[in-house]
Amino acid sequence: MKRRQFLKAAGAGIAGSAIAAPAIAQSSPTIKWRLTASWPKSLDTLYGGCEYFAKRIGEITDNKFQVQPFAAGEIVPGLQVLDAVQNGTVEMGNTALYYYFGKNPAFTFGTALPFGLNPRMMISWVRHGGGEELLNNLLKEFNCIGFAAGNTGAQMGGWFRKEINTTEDLKGLKFRVGGFAGMILSKLGTVPQQIAAGDIYPALEKGTIDAAEWVGPYDDEKLGFVKVAKYYYYPGWWEGCGQAHNLVNMAKWNELPKHYQSAIITASNDAWIWTLSKYDAVNPQALLRLIAAGAQLRAFPQPVLEDCYKAANAIYDDLSKTNPHFKTMYESLVPFRSNSYAWLQVAELGFDSFQVRMRTRS
Repeated sequence: MKRRQFLKAAGAGIAGSAIAAPAIAQSSPTIKWRLTASWPKSLDTLYGGCEYFAKRIGEITDNKFQVQPFAAGEIVPGLQVLDAVQNGTVEMGNTALYYYFGKNPAFTFGTALPFGLNPRMMISWVRHGGGEELLNNLLKEFNCIGFAAGNTGAQMGGWFRKEINTTEDLKGLKFRVGGFAGMILSKLGTVPQQIAAGDIYPALEKGTIDAAEWVGPYDDEKLGFVKVAKYYYYPGWWEGCGQAHNLVNMAKWNELPKHYQSAIITASNDAWIWTLSKYDAVNPQALLRLIAAGAQLRAFPQPVLEDCYKAANAIYDDLSKTNPHFKTMYESLVPFRSNSYAWLQVAELGFDSFQVRMRTRS
């Protein structure tokens, strides 16, 4: 190539770069959103997951896209997150979908169907079993799109003032229990109460309620339940996992550049892992501290669990006859659960059972 031709070609390349740079800058606009959460700041794992999500969004987009989290009550009460996102009060929120089962019982599938899935099954069903598509078919009726963005792992069964020896002991019990589980327990005579995290302790202390469940040892210790109720039951059969979702207003979602949409999905995935791994790290020692503080660990009796299981399945059968969203999700989840347990009992259960037996011999 002659010198003059070379300089001409190089100049064209430089000019092209000068044109391309503003185009790239324009495709990465500076955007600031607000995220309202269902959690108080004191719950540094659930709310901490929102902070971690916001941090990751900033890192991924070189701080061009900023999301500021707000705790429950700072913008709207903890149980009004879906409404705030739906009506555009905020661009997005972080919540447990089962809080809104009164709007549609199928929302329970987004957090935890009682006697449903464990955390690994849940994220597998959502990501690879069609669960995300089914949930977003429901959420679009509320002007939202959602992404799994946290998980607590299997939860505890809660704090009780008296022992639960038979199903009869559940009758008349005023029990703070989240979401859809209350519908099941009410068939057994329990009086369910749905109360946001920050209001549970005062209600339990004053005797407005007789029992309360929240998440597990780490959060329960922070909320102080051991001071006012001693019997600590497990498992929380209503939440084999407790999944949180990031909800985004659909109009705001559609306005985002594609790479910002990808940033939300990626950061939500990261927050899901961060939250679950944090709980797995902090719950063991928290449980030991609670026992030292006077908590009396109790397993729900097998007959009580079986009665709850029967009541749950009777409700599922009824709802599947009247609610198309519930029917579709239920018919998707049940065979997925069955196949997952068939596999997990082969290797996982065998390994875990052996390790539990051997840990006391080390």
